[in-house]
Amino acid sequence: MDKFFSIVRGFGLKRGPQRWLGGVCGGIAAKLKVDVAYVRVAYLLFCLLPGPAFVVYVAAWLLLPDQNNKIQLEALLSGRS
Repeated sequence: MDKFFSIVRGFGLKRGPQRWLGGVCGGIAAKLKVDVAYVRVAYLLFCLLPGPAFVVYVAAWLLLPDQNNKIQLEALLSGRS
């Protein structure tokens, strides 16, 4: 599993400091160098389409490292909170 989490960290995408919930939209906005409001609006539009928008968001929250390079899923699997 360590190799998997190393690959995820290698993407250079982190959950952002501008967060309402998990910081996923803020991290995507920082990576794309756009205003976080645009990403949030795009996500809301994505939610209007039939599909698993909420599941995608939760998966991103679990897999993307935060600003301290901590991945929630890795912490959950290793027993740390």
